Amino acid sequence: MIMGNPQMTWCPPFWTLPISTTSRYGSHGAFYRYKNSMGKSLPLFYIYDSYLTSPEAWAHLLTPNGPHSIRNTPYDGVFIALLVEEGHTHDILAAGFDGMYTYFASNGFSFGSSHQNWKAVKNFCDANNLMFIPSVGPGYIDTSIRPWNNHNTRNRVNGKYYETALQAALTVRPEIVSITSFNEWHEGTQIEKAIPKKTPTRLYLDYLPHQPSLYLELTRRWAEHFSKEKEQWLM
Repeated sequence: MIMGNPQMTWCPPFWTLPISTTSRYGSHGAFYRYKNSMGKSLPLFYIYDSYLTSPEAWAHLLTPNGPHSIRNTPYDGVFIALLVEEGHTHDILAAGFDGMYTYFASNGFSFGSSHQNWKAVKNFCDANNLMFIPSVGPGYIDTSIRPWNNHNTRNRVNGKYYETALQAALTVRPEIVSITSFNEWHEGTQIEKAIPKKTPTRLYLDYLPHQPSLYLELTRRWAEHFSKEKEQWLM
């Protein structure tokens, strides 16, 4: 299970960051690598807003015969595109990506982030040799910075929202589950320890009546459960 986004790539220009990141940090022991279906351990990149660049442009870089292909070069990697709309599944396939992730922590916000669609997306990925990485979150509330976005608030329900999302993810038997949280208090996706705190301009979320470490404990429990489940899937 991966928490957050190990190597996040932005675009445009869409080829520069994977190359510079691999060149600078590729030999470091903490640089995350994933063993692909061919047995190669390659850097894994999540590409946010990948749909803003056309599939044809991505294919120049990510398909083996593309004019600027990085496949089978020192800059090759596992490139995961952002799935927002249903039609993006075919765009991601045509672009030469290795898989797709859903990112948003608000169930129902997009086609990709809606739990009810994950089975269909996983079936599409399996049929086309792509990875599907469902993204889960502990809840969502960003009205302190986006006052108009109240309809996308998702209450934590004392951890039940998080566990429901994790169960939905495991149900489709993914290789990886990503957790959309970088302790972003302004979007209400934090999972770090929390205690009650209030300032003149902000009331911070806490986990009462539970302990401050509730979401770290839930994450550990579900990570262990995920590992055991994967062992059963492979038997």
